Amino acid sequence: MLYPLTFQPAFKERVWGGRELARLYGKKLPPGAVIGESWEIADRPGDASLIANGPLAGKNLRWLMEQHAEEILGSAKPAADGRFPLLCKILDAREKLSLQVHPPADKAAALKGEPKTEMWYIADAAPGASLYVGLKRGVTRAVFEEKIADGSVADCFHRIPVKAGDTMFLPSGRVHAIGDGLVIFEIQQNSDTTYRVFDWNRVGLDGQPRELHIAQSLASINFNDFEPKLVATQFITEGKIPKRALVDDPLFQVETWRLDSGASGWLKPKHLQIVAVTTGTVEIRGATTTVTLSAGQFSLIPASLEKTEVLAKTEAALLRVEAN
Repeated sequence: MLYPLTFQPAFKERVWGGRELARLYGKKLPPGAVIGESWEIADRPGDASLIANGPLAGKNLRWLMEQHAEEILGSAKPAADGRFPLLCKILDAREKLSLQVHPPADKAAALKGEPKTEMWYIADAAPGASLYVGLKRGVTRAVFEEKIADGSVADCFHRIPVKAGDTMFLPSGRVHAIGDGLVIFEIQQNSDTTYRVFDWNRVGLDGQPRELHIAQSLASINFNDFEPKLVATQFITEGKIPKRALVDDPLFQVETWRLDSGASGWLKPKHLQIVAVTTGTVEIRGATTTVTLSAGQFSLIPASLEKTEVLAKTEAALLRVEAN
């Protein structure tokens, strides 16, 4: 019988990364490395998350999907090659990320890539932090190409100031970049295809300019996607827990919960879910296993579980993610 699962994070060094994940969440980062991404739940080639708790500790998510896919997924659909449908990360952007785009589903195969729809939940933001998302109104493909050529394409991007708690949804085809001074919980389709439009004329960790993908980017960008807004939904109290719907997409749904210390609520029975704690500490109580999660930790709730309770040990907030 499966149970609420936790995993060992996999840290990814990035030229734009830093050390905030250690400061905010106590993550044990490699000494001296600039860590931009912590892959919390992943089933990618060569990057399958290791189970950290219970009798399956040491097995990885690839093995779990090969042996227990029906119990894990329930009615949710797997990704390509029978892989887990989602990829969950925490990002630490000390510098701006490249201006980029992910290919939409109807063009990805022709471009030899994978579609990637995602959402960003802002967990921590420096004063003045912002996102680059979508195009400024009136920017055409011709203007965009001219700006690429003269090095000023950033002027085409819609810039949005953000603070902790803000959320942005990014369907495939939406141009974007994360600004500096942000820590973000990212929930995404299981994909790792990114086409860079511009990288601020910097070099990578190897001292060489990072590759750009101009032709693929131009083929992928939705040139009718002007000035998208942050998610504007409000909290609604269910029982004693305020909940706010953040994403309702054919690929996944996300909502955030606010819990007072001692408050509890039930997760959906028989649905593949992920709980990601953004502040405080909670317990995830399955039929046979209890898992304690602090801020910056995730748990996968298999669809085979009928009753799973969340209990706040302190004042806390979390994301509840449901794969479709």
